[in-house]
Amino acid sequence: MTTLSQLADAGPPPRVLIVRMGAMGDVLHAMPAVTALRELRPDASIGWVIEPRWLPLLRTSDADTRGDAMPLVDTTYLAASREWKRHPLSPETLASIAVLKRVLCAEHFDLCVDMQGLIRTAVVGKMAGAQKFVGRAMPREAPARWLYGERVQTTAPHVIEQGCELLGAAAGAALKPASIRLPVDEAAEASLTKKLGGDVPFVFLAPTAGWGAKEWPASRYGAVASELARAGFRVLVNASSHEDATAQAVVQASGGAASAIPCTMPELIALARRTALVIAGDTGPLHLAAAFGRPVVGLYGPTDPARTGPYATQSRVLRHASSETNHSRHSSTEAGLMQITVDEVVEAAFELLRGGEDRVVE
Repeated sequence: MTTLSQLADAGPPPRVLIVRMGAMGDVLHAMPAVTALRELRPDASIGWVIEPRWLPLLRTSDADTRGDAMPLVDTTYLAASREWKRHPLSPETLASIAVLKRVLCAEHFDLCVDMQGLIRTAVVGKMAGAQKFVGRAMPREAPARWLYGERVQTTAPHVIEQGCELLGAAAGAALKPASIRLPVDEAAEASLTKKLGGDVPFVFLAPTAGWGAKEWPASRYGAVASELARAGFRVLVNASSHEDATAQAVVQASGGAASAIPCTMPELIALARRTALVIAGDTGPLHLAAAFGRPVVGLYGPTDPARTGPYATQSRVLRHASSETNHSRHSSTEAGLMQITVDEVVEAAFELLRGGEDRVVE
């Protein structure tokens, strides 16, 4: 297999394309491997195909004028795949795909790695026309594997470590998870400072997740917020907008002890950087806080914390023994997750706020 070292020896620095379009947690889970590659080969030119809504994880809005605004990659390419899915045959979708293909092909990548393993990400990676296209031997959507020129068997338990296995094998180098740097959006930092209105330590609750089975009840988040507020902590609740029904349900259940805080994606990054603690299920804000090394309480049900639990940060992961790993997107809270009590979460939160050691409770 041609390695990046061999590619570099043969001419200019190697050109690498990462395909990991979303969602927030997936992008964050891929970044330690890409950071490790960047540290190993600082001369490599690294591009990343990503959904527009997650672009702030890789670059700030003023990246064209700031040298430190895109710390990990050299170029980003937008793939509006959610919009494509809504309108698959519209002229706008077909034109958007054609433009992306033309731009990617013009870059003449030496290596493309599909770090997501979906049919749509494999299609995007294939149309880049790289010399070598690599993906997992067992991708999330099995048909994707037939588009890869080379397939890598991953065996590590955690997705972050699996990403290192995949990218390392593709690049011909052993990679270990590296600490990531996220962009600092100065406008978002200033906006969040104004929203917060002070420096009181705060705990951040993120009650929603990718699907309902992963969501602990809003009423229980509210009860936790009440206990934290009674101890003197400010409690903020993640909200997609001022009308976010789940966030408002948490606020109401807390008796007004918690406050909803709608944030843009850059503001959410700024918030995760400052929080004293995050309490959430297996969802983007939890992994964002972990990426900053902030303490987290993870409430797990149908997803396995050994695979997608908080990584390399102080954490308490609560998962009831009756929970079974199941990625079916059921709308109702998983039965095992319902067994996690308010008292258990409050105890875990205070242990971390006091600086306790990591452990998983099942």
